[in-house]
Amino acid sequence: MIELLVLDVDGCLTDGKITYTQNGDEIKSFDVKDGLAIASWIKLGKKVAIITGRESQIVQRRAQELGITHLYQGIKDKKATLEKIVEEYEFGLESVAGIGDDLNDLKLLTSIARSFAPQNAVSQIRNRVTHILTHNGGEGAVREMIEILLKEEQRYEAFLALWE
Repeated sequence: MIELLVLDVDGCLTDGKITYTQNGDEIKSFDVKDGLAIASWIKLGKKVAIITGRESQIVQRRAQELGITHLYQGIKDKKATLEKIVEEYEFGLESVAGIGDDLNDLKLLTSIARSFAPQNAVSQIRNRVTHILTHNGGEGAVREMIEILLKEEQRYEAFLALWE
């Protein structure tokens, strides 16, 4: 049973584009459908961690909005960070699913039970994950992953019941 989801940001929770305003402010867009699925996953008693290579106040804000308490930014070795999280919760990597789209996610993705890639992930990731999603990053890929996992664990009806 999957207890922890590990999410990459750029290219998974977002479309991977980074936009800067003339004032130097960064702009990112998140899919609200992903957000609802993440919040539901947490309401069902599951854990979520964001592990990202970049640092952004926007990501911190989004994590807070969704109730994600494990946020790690500016991470070079995502697998090492994941191992610390798993140790804290006292379950193994067999209880972890994650999503990534580029080479800096590869080591983490190949170490966990279920690994997912958005449709537009780089080929080196697509060739190594357990599941390639039909949605692109930032366009519902995380929602699709969560729904797949909930259906496999026969928790999809509980997910739907949260919103009835």
